[in-house]
Amino acid sequence: MIIRTCTALAMLAVAGCAADRSPDDGGQDAKSAKGAAAYPLTLENCGVDVTYKAAPEKVVTLNQTAAEILIHLGVGDRIIGSGYEIEKTPDAIAEQYGKIPQLSAKGDTVKHEKLLEAQPDFVYSSFASFLTKEEAGDRKELHDLGVPTYLTEFDCSYHEAVADADFDMLFEEYRRLGKIMNVPEAGEKLAAAQKALVDKAVGEVEKRDEPLKVMWFYSTFEGTPWAAGPGGLPQHISELVGVENIFADAKSKWAEVSWDEAAARNPDVIILADLTRGEPNDTAEEKIELLKKDPLTSKLPAVKGDRFITIPGTHMDPGYGSASAVPALVDGLNELG
Repeated sequence: MIIRTCTALAMLAVAGCAADRSPDDGGQDAKSAKGAAAYPLTLENCGVDVTYKAAPEKVVTLNQTAAEILIHLGVGDRIIGSGYEIEKTPDAIAEQYGKIPQLSAKGDTVKHEKLLEAQPDFVYSSFASFLTKEEAGDRKELHDLGVPTYLTEFDCSYHEAVADADFDMLFEEYRRLGKIMNVPEAGEKLAAAQKALVDKAVGEVEKRDEPLKVMWFYSTFEGTPWAAGPGGLPQHISELVGVENIFADAKSKWAEVSWDEAAARNPDVIILADLTRGEPNDTAEEKIELLKKDPLTSKLPAVKGDRFITIPGTHMDPGYGSASAVPALVDGLNELG
């Protein structure tokens, strides 16, 4: 059985003057929230002390998921540019996201010159590799130019596993961004809403005598599979719902593995990242076709039995959609039995 799950968080569409309204507070003026930030505000972020002199008004997000987080915090209309758009925008925020100028072609990254042309007063990235001299510019250079940055704590160093990576880290990111943008109550409410979603899903896990073994199959590069390893949200989600990630002993959170090793570890269930970047074997359907045609993987009981669960690939990296990966996985596992 092929389980297709793309559970989305239910919320009101964000529209109008989003900078002054929190998406989860019934229309309360977010700028009047208690505990408003005092500027200058200095936070330690990925080992760097960053000072924000005032609430940012001209934000550049270096990737789509970063933009989506700010939209859900109610400050989407402060985004003057974004990049690395790799999937269809969720319907709830599509209208607002569509108004954000894209500073790079679809699937491409924002380059330094294009970033400077936008004249931002804040840059936010979900990937360390985007804040380099070859891309948007390294953090020190941007800070020296008077442009503060924020980099997710999940990716302070490219691809390295993060000790104790969990949803609390993501929820704290919402809170910190809420403080930076001077909408602290919006950050707290977003964190609380997503925690409730995760907790509810975990409570619906059907107990098993033995934990199922799973492979988080993200993508391929020149025929070699990439799978989730330790120190990322897929590993944390595996632990939350009581399954074993067969590559939990890999050296990085996204690991280049081999089909021989995957077959030897023989997963009970294969979790497929559904991606729309246009790369080979990106979509879930392409992954299933690959697995069923390959002489080795086609013999695996999980493949022969169509024991697949599909989750949007971007939900496997930290972002607003990550919380919805938990009910998606739980529903899929419960249906497979």
